[in-house]
Amino acid sequence: MYIVKIPFVNGLGKTIGCEKAGNAVLEAFRDVHSNEQGIPLNLSLFDLEEMHVDNSNIEISTDLIYKNSLKMFETQPKTIFLGGDHSVSYSTCKAFLDHCKAKEKFPCLVVFDAHADCMAPMKEPTHEEWLRALVESGFPSENILLVGVRNIWKDEIVFLKQNNIRHIKMNQFLDNLEDTCDIIMEFTKGKEIYVSIDIDVIDPAFAPGTGYLEAGGLSSRQFLYVIQRINKIKNIRAVDIVEINPDKDKNNMTVKLGAKILGELV
Repeated sequence: MYIVKIPFVNGLGKTIGCEKAGNAVLEAFRDVHSNEQGIPLNLSLFDLEEMHVDNSNIEISTDLIYKNSLKMFETQPKTIFLGGDHSVSYSTCKAFLDHCKAKEKFPCLVVFDAHADCMAPMKEPTHEEWLRALVESGFPSENILLVGVRNIWKDEIVFLKQNNIRHIKMNQFLDNLEDTCDIIMEFTKGKEIYVSIDIDVIDPAFAPGTGYLEAGGLSSRQFLYVIQRINKIKNIRAVDIVEINPDKDKNNMTVKLGAKILGELV
């Protein structure tokens, strides 16, 4: 498995601290000796890389992330990106889209997030607009599934409806967790898959170390089950884990959860 740190933030100052997440998660990963499938874990067995971005130059860094990600999609069967805030995903997903186009394959994006991230985008999209910018860049909206969204702005509701972007609300998980996982897996069938994990999809009681806390999210136990199910899908090409902010964490809870999620993706 290829693990790539991307210490990039573009949140208009609101996400400062997320650039430290990659190092923090990997340090915590050293204490995760096996995953819940019984597979021994050792950080030295994985290929590690870091994109050396310049957070004082958003335009150049966005382009660098795109170009480096495109090379990884061309050479690696599966890549885990450790952000950074969610603006990272605009460049990585755009590279994923262009890779799929070149290979004549169908791209699919599953986003776990408390928010839709579909506000009107800036020139270099921030963590609040990256998904809308991605759709406006050509990612097929019918191949996007938003999971766990529970606080959507009025303009975003309009955008989601206009573009027929499906989303699974929290109540659906409560009705039947297994059936909801089945729906996600059915949605991805026959496509190349990118999974984007904003840690705020998990309830703040379990993941307090993030910038935009939203009550009523998944428990860490529920989310680990979901990831274990999804990781059985053969065509997963990439996963990103974003919006972990060690500066806002409590007792390292969120960082350790990020490390455990990473371990379940093996």
